Amino acid sequence: METFVRVVEAGSFAAVAERLGVARSNVTRQIAALEAHLGAKLLARSTRRLYLTPEGAAYLEKCRDILGLVAAAEDDLAGERLAPRGTIRATLPVSLGTRRLMPLLADFAALYPEVELVLELSDRRSNLIEAGFDLGIRVSTGLAPGTVARRLGFSRMAVVAAPAYLARHGRPARPEDLVHHECLGYTLAPGAGWNFRVAGEWQTVPVQGRLQANNGDALLEAAICGLGVTCQPTFITAEAMQAGRLEVLLADFELPMLQIHAVYPGNRYLPHRVRVLVDFLAERIGERSERECG
Repeated sequence: METFVRVVEAGSFAAVAERLGVARSNVTRQIAALEAHLGAKLLARSTRRLYLTPEGAAYLEKCRDILGLVAAAEDDLAGERLAPRGTIRATLPVSLGTRRLMPLLADFAALYPEVELVLELSDRRSNLIEAGFDLGIRVSTGLAPGTVARRLGFSRMAVVAAPAYLARHGRPARPEDLVHHECLGYTLAPGAGWNFRVAGEWQTVPVQGRLQANNGDALLEAAICGLGVTCQPTFITAEAMQAGRLEVLLADFELPMLQIHAVYPGNRYLPHRVRVLVDFLAERIGERSERECG
């Protein structure tokens, strides 16, 4: 089962063989023996890649459940005495992952050399169970009811634009002035506007523009180039603001505070290695959140 899961995740027999330090034929024989034992084809092979059969996809989910229980049993016996070990599969938002989390994960990897990190950077929110992730990091103003998660920290939002854009189009004095501006929209955000607290009440200001994207760093670069106004987390905009390439707009009007969460795949047992990683991130991100939002 472990070999089967590794082959699926690596996408090749050769990669798994190299990782395990065995011949490729050894891995191939293990999978063939497993298929013979089950009486079902798990993997379909082409000249370029491996494909899961429907039977293989169903078996993969069960394997991950079973191997998770095995790891949980070993964790329970070992307790906190042993250093965490094993693989953690996690999905991270692109901008937060590259700008803030990768340095922290590098520190974590140095502290715990027996933990293997398999990361997917994407702003789309995968189903953690279906995708086989142990952990997801989410940035949002709130989570759906029933989500199993731990809050790691916060981030402020900022409305920003380049000095060149403001010289051409003027500076908005109130949120409603944004309807006359080119607003660079984040396509994965819910709703069709930006939220501000005006006179103690939250208001949604409809915005539109000729450029939209599904990634905050792309919108940041568009704003720096003078294409319009964007509303982004400060972990994306901070460096450009400090360098004077972007100016903060509407600073007197409160924006929603973003929350950074570690999200778990349902109510499954949380392996010791994942708990250690989440504790580590909570401490490090929490310290930065206090500095930035305090």
